[in-house]
This record gives sequence, C-alpha cells and structure tokens, in this order.
Amino acid sequence: MKIGFCGSISVGKTTLVKALGELPEFKDYFIATERSKYLRDLGVKLNTDSTRIGQFLFMGERSSELFHENLITDRTVFDVSAFTLSSKSILECEKHKMIESFMLLKDDYDYIFYVSPNGVEIENNGVRETNSQYRDQIDVTIKALLAKYPPKRLYLITGSTEARIAQVKEAIFS
Repeated sequence: MKIGFCGSISVGKTTLVKALGELPEFKDYFIATERSKYLRDLGVKLNTDSTRIGQFLFMGERSSELFHENLITDRTVFDVSAFTLSSKSILECEKHKMIESFMLLKDDYDYIFYVSPNGVEIENNGVRETNSQYRDQIDVTIKALLAKYPPKRLYLITGSTEARIAQVKEAIFS
C-alpha cells in the first residue's frame, strides 16, 4: 500500500510520517521524508526560486519512492506540482507541461492525505520558506490540484499528531 501526505510547508507532514513509521501497523513500510537540506546543500534551489531542473529532481524523488510496495511519504506529486506552479523562474508554458506529466503518477498512491495548515505555526528549520503568504499560496495551489486531478482516495486530516494518526488509521483500517 502506498500512502502519501500532501500539504503546504510546515504543517507537520514529516513529523506525522515519522510517527507512523514507529507504529507496529507500519513496521514493513518504507518511510520517505524529503531531503530538502541535502538538496539545498548540493545547490538545488528551493521554494520560490526552484528551477525546472530542481522540480524534475524533486519529482524523481517522488517517482523513486513509488517503487516500494509499502510506502509512507511526506511529499507527493501534488506537492511537487504546487511548488512548480509557484516557482518564479519556470515559464508558464513549461509549468503546465510538467504538471501534466507529474499527474500521470497520481493514481500510484492508494491513499492521499491532505494535511491542513489550520492551527499549525510555521516552524523555521533553516531550509523551508517561513513566509506565511507563500505557505497560504502553496496550500491553495495544492487544494486546486487535488480538485482538478482527484486521487483515488483523498482524506483531510487535522489536529495534533495523535489526532492525525487516529484519522489515518481510521481511513485505512476501517
């Protein structure tokens, strides 16, 4: 089973995925978390400065994760697509061609969980953008992409990490 979490920056996706990875129900799952700091240190531009090559690199990460039979990931094709659409350096005509190709993989996920930013403060981890307007822009873009390209199974999760874990387990195991 392939489980993907999508949502804007600093909404708790990585924290949630790591917590799920500690549960016995998910002991045989590959747990994937984004490597933004590693990629940034390689010179890959992130956030609003992301480039066409950078976004294809991020999509390559998402694609390689999908080779795993059992996967829980804190980023999906929806996240990569939202950052692509929000990039200042990618041409509009290129953005839409990229999104169309990225979305070819949306149905490889068995479950997509959208993680709401409501009630979650932006945390500065030294890598991510901390601008609240940018965070809102990514959130709106992800929701628009989810509406335009609906995944097989989509769930909204909110609340604390514990509440989110309960919502995920309810969706998957009931």
